[in-house]
Amino acid sequence: MSQRSFTKRIGYRLLQILSQLSGILLFSIRCRGRENIPAEGGVLVCSNHQSFFDPVLVGIGFNRRLNYLARKTLFRFFAFRWVIEFLDAIPIDREGGGLGGLKETLKRLKRGELVLIFPEGTRTRDGEVAPLKPGFVALARRGKSPLLPVAVDGAFDAWPREARYPRLSQIHVWIGEPMTPELVQELNDEQLVAELERRIRDCHAAARHGRQR
Repeated sequence: MSQRSFTKRIGYRLLQILSQLSGILLFSIRCRGRENIPAEGGVLVCSNHQSFFDPVLVGIGFNRRLNYLARKTLFRFFAFRWVIEFLDAIPIDREGGGLGGLKETLKRLKRGELVLIFPEGTRTRDGEVAPLKPGFVALARRGKSPLLPVAVDGAFDAWPREARYPRLSQIHVWIGEPMTPELVQELNDEQLVAELERRIRDCHAAARHGRQR
């Protein structure tokens, strides 16, 4: 059960609505597969990573609140720190191993919440899905929650990592079928990484196909 105040709950919803309207007007954003989002319980949402927009793009397609991870260094900037603290972002200390972030992520999963991660580890350099890093495996096994594959396409065209400013582009988000905790436990680490990567790639292909129609 969420411990958040009424102000934070309403504030999140208002920001989500504003982001939805902006996404539709600026990027003709479309989201498919919402029926695959589990109605309750903890979920580890696993998306490809095309741009700085991705956390917002994924979040506006969900009818449940998402928890976001944020590098600890981002909390140094006052205005941005206020926003991510208001959203209860989970600080990740990459240099320190991220143990505190891991514990907090597991805590929220066990509390029945959704947490968004990007298993590629960084933004793509060419718009394609990069090989997944195995860092999510410990979360998947210890969290004992479904893994929900998601893919974004078009965000790389809108704001590639080399560009200083964003530009207009059509963006699609595709939400795939969840991997059950039972399936996660059946697979060894190498198989788990490969299976999640395959599912994210399938979602990405579907999102790209939707843009090209």
